[in-house]
Amino acid sequence: MKITHTSIYRFSIPMEPFVIATGTMDYAQNTLIRIHTDRGLYGVGECSAFPMIVGETQDTCLVLAREFARLWKGKEPLAIDARLAELDGFIARNTTIKSAFDMALYDLAAKHAALPLYRYLKGEVRDIVTDITVGIASPAEMAKKALAFKNQGAEVLKVKLGKEPEADIARIRAIRGAVGQEIPLRIDANQGWDFGQACSALRGLEASNIQFCEQPLRDYNDHLLPQLRKETVIPIMADESCYDHRDAIRLAGQSACDYINIKFAKSSGITEAMRIQRVAAKYGVPCMIGGMLESRIALSAKVHFAYSASNVQFFDLDTCMIGHLEDPVVAGVQFDGYRITLPELPGIGADADEAFLKKCEQWEV
Repeated sequence: MKITHTSIYRFSIPMEPFVIATGTMDYAQNTLIRIHTDRGLYGVGECSAFPMIVGETQDTCLVLAREFARLWKGKEPLAIDARLAELDGFIARNTTIKSAFDMALYDLAAKHAALPLYRYLKGEVRDIVTDITVGIASPAEMAKKALAFKNQGAEVLKVKLGKEPEADIARIRAIRGAVGQEIPLRIDANQGWDFGQACSALRGLEASNIQFCEQPLRDYNDHLLPQLRKETVIPIMADESCYDHRDAIRLAGQSACDYINIKFAKSSGITEAMRIQRVAAKYGVPCMIGGMLESRIALSAKVHFAYSASNVQFFDLDTCMIGHLEDPVVAGVQFDGYRITLPELPGIGADADEAFLKKCEQWEV
């Protein structure tokens, strides 16, 4: 089987403004690709650029997508390791757009095998319940949003913080006052605190029954994480600090975190995500699968991965539930409240709506 051409789309999804400690997004800066073959099969991949986190924009992804498509034209798509090595040899980092090409290869390989991707990866179906994210706002606004989510059946809440400690503590106290003490709360500072602020905030939140805190410090302060863990009883999850399995070895080996958040946009896709969760398992560090602002296409791929990655124990799969104003996806992952299931279809089992694609800027290489 040979790659004949690749279709590339500016897959912008309008959304309500979403605020985290490092910035605001008012549309999902996504890229969609379809890798076509001489067998009539094509693989679908999607990535979501989050510039303030990964240093990539939608435009950088689109430029490199055209370069990657030229690099792979005429080559065997089932040789996944060889194809991915070519991308790494062509350009360093740029993990977000690489993740779309990685995903498309796996979709294509599983379709060629006539298997759902999780079965191709030797996984098994299991129960998955996603959290739902409360963006940064005033304490009263966040409490109102959290209560609405709870009343809609949410079982776990993830709360964005990373501002002044006193204000962040007030946010959580307001949320706890609204939703009670029983529903699990996860907090995510998105690198917003320095060491002193993190100590103050986490100590001040210890009575609020926090499941864990994601990325309290800038990634260049990873050396301070072991000490931070001694300053609080709230477990620490590494996110922006962990891009690949070497980061996982470093963090786990230094006792710098309790958990690791895996995102395809950081790991460059499924291949490296699998390595991260295996390395973390050896150190007894459970993982979470998360994301940026992907549609249900990439979300479906992440659920297939979760079915196949036994060390992934937490699920932050609300990327298309936190403000997308349009759902440009056919088939794919389904929600029953906050419970997630997949159709038994070959490959990822999701694709883009052709009517939506007609509105997208596109290239064929």
